Amino acid sequence: MTACPSCGAGTPADAAFCEACGAELTPGAAAAGAPSGAPTQVVAAAATPVTSTTGDESPLDVGWTGALPRAKVTEPATPTAGAVGAAEPMAAAATAPAAGAVGAAEPMAAPEPAGPECQACHQGHLVDGYCDVCGAPPRDPRDHFTESPAPWVAGACDIGKRHTRNEDGLALLADPTPGTRAVLVVCDGVSNTTDSHIASLAAARAAREVLAAPLPQGMGTRESRVAALSSALGEAVKAADAAVEGAVPAGTENPPSSTVVAVVIDAGLAVVGNVGDSRAYWLPDVGEPRQLSTDDSWAGEMIRAGASRADAESGPRAHAITRWLGVDAPDDLTPHCADLDLDTPGWLLVCSDGLWNYCSEAMALRDLLASTLTGLGPAPVDLVAAAEALVTFANAQGGADNITVALARIDGSGSAHPPTKDTTHG
Repeated sequence: MTACPSCGAGTPADAAFCEACGAELTPGAAAAGAPSGAPTQVVAAAATPVTSTTGDESPLDVGWTGALPRAKVTEPATPTAGAVGAAEPMAAAATAPAAGAVGAAEPMAAPEPAGPECQACHQGHLVDGYCDVCGAPPRDPRDHFTESPAPWVAGACDIGKRHTRNEDGLALLADPTPGTRAVLVVCDGVSNTTDSHIASLAAARAAREVLAAPLPQGMGTRESRVAALSSALGEAVKAADAAVEGAVPAGTENPPSSTVVAVVIDAGLAVVGNVGDSRAYWLPDVGEPRQLSTDDSWAGEMIRAGASRADAESGPRAHAITRWLGVDAPDDLTPHCADLDLDTPGWLLVCSDGLWNYCSEAMALRDLLASTLTGLGPAPVDLVAAAEALVTFANAQGGADNITVALARIDGSGSAHPPTKDTTHG
C-alpha cells in the first residue's frame, strides 16, 4: 500500500486514482497500469489540441483527439520513403499529382484551332461548316483560285461581285527558268448558257494539255517557228472546243459556250492565239504597249470599221461576241494569231473582260500595272500578289463580271536558241 499524496489515504501501489478523494496518482503509478508497449509519447501528443491555421475545418486539423496519431504535428520527423502519409514537397504535389488521386487537377484542354477565315464577312471563321459570325457557308473553291507554276508566271480567277458563279477558266504551266517556256490560257464562259462555268475551266485545261507537249520548232527559222507554234495553238483551240461540247450531255438545251485566249512562250518568242474577246497584252517597261489579241465581238468589228474604242466598247452590244467555242460555234475556229520577240523587259498580261472592262487601252493598262506593282513594295515582285491586286482593282470598280488575270514577267534576255539562217528562199 502507498499513501495518497492529497488525502493520505492508503492506496494500492498499482492504482491510477485515489479511491478516497479521486486525485490522480503519480505518473509512475499511472504508467504502471498502461498496457505493455503502448506509445506513450504518441498518446500524449494526440491529447494536445491543434489549432488550424488554414481555415480548413477537417477533423485532421482542428482539435481532433481521436485515435489518429498526431506525433508528426508536434514532433516532425523525416518521412520514411514509401511510408503511408509521408509528407510530399509542396511543389511536387502541385505539379505532379498522383495518378488517379481524387480531386487531382486535370490539365486544361488546348483550345480548338480556329477554322479558315470566312470569305463572306472576313471577320469570323468557319466552324462546323459555317461562319461563326455571319453564318455563311464556306466559299466554293471555284469562286476564287490562283495558279503559279513558277515564280515568273501566275494568275488569279475570281467570281466578281455581280455573278452567282465563276464562269471564267484559267490554266497555266511554266518551266522554272524565266522566259524559256510557258503557257497561259484564259477562257470566259458565256453567262446565259448551261454550265458555262464547267465548260470554261475544262476548255482552259484542255488547251493547256495540248500546249504542254513538246512544241514544234519548224525548220528553226523565226518564221517557221511562228508557223509551227501557231499550228499548235490551232490544235489547242480544237481541244478546247471539244471540251466545251463535252461539258454537258448531247441535246442539252442552250449548251455552253466560251471564249479562249492562249499565249505560248518558247525560248524568247511569244505567240498568241484567240477566239472571242478575251485578251492578251504586251506591256514593255519601256516602249509602246499593245494589245496582241484580236476581238471577235461587235465592239471589235466597230473598231476595225473606224469607230473609236471608247464609243465601240460603251455601246449596248459591245460584248456580243461573233465567234466562240461550243456546240453551236461557227464553222471557222481558226484562232487569230500574233507573235512577239521577247527581247526587252516587260509583262505579258492575259485577261478576261472582267478586267479590261475597266481598263481597255494598252497604255492605261500598263500604267495600272505599274502603280499596282509600286503598291506591292520593292522587288522581287510576287506575281500571285500582283494578279490578285488587279482582281481587287476590278472588283473595286464594280466587279460586274468574273475576273481572270494571268501574268508572265519577261526579263528581256531574248531567244535562248537564235534562229538559223533560212536557206530555202535564197
